[in-house]
Amino acid sequence: MTEQFVIGLIGQPFGLDGFVKVRPFSGDIDNLLKLREATLRRGGKEQKLIIEECAAAPPAALLRFAGFTTPEEAKTLGGMEILADRDSASPLAAGEFYLEDLKGLVVIAHDTGEILGHITDIIEGGAGDLVEIKMPDGQLRLVPFRKEFFPEINPEKGIVTFDNRWILE
Repeated sequence: MTEQFVIGLIGQPFGLDGFVKVRPFSGDIDNLLKLREATLRRGGKEQKLIIEECAAAPPAALLRFAGFTTPEEAKTLGGMEILADRDSASPLAAGEFYLEDLKGLVVIAHDTGEILGHITDIIEGGAGDLVEIKMPDGQLRLVPFRKEFFPEINPEKGIVTFDNRWILE
């Protein structure tokens, strides 16, 4: 299972004191406001920064990182992802899971148990998330992340069941 998650994306500076707007991917700004430090990532490079101040600005959170006190300095953080450890991520309700935990799961046919491929990514689409499945022949297929296609999801067992195979053709 994944131990770190991307929980938000840093946007534009806000105000004159070095704050940046952060869009949470879960929609849960409260979790961002509880962070006291964060790991930021861009292009595979990570850096850990202390969060000095935060405020709610729904649907975003405003964060000010140590050493970033002007809009010009804050602007250099734009586009960076904010990572959180599993224990700092938003809590899950019963039957929920982190999308990151779906990557790598084996996709099996609901009716026959045949292995159809494995999940390589979850992509945010305009009308909803899309699941990228790598087929045994190496081809990639995108499928809407809906119950009609994925009736059972079991990250603990490492599998998802798949129905309506026609969409893979």
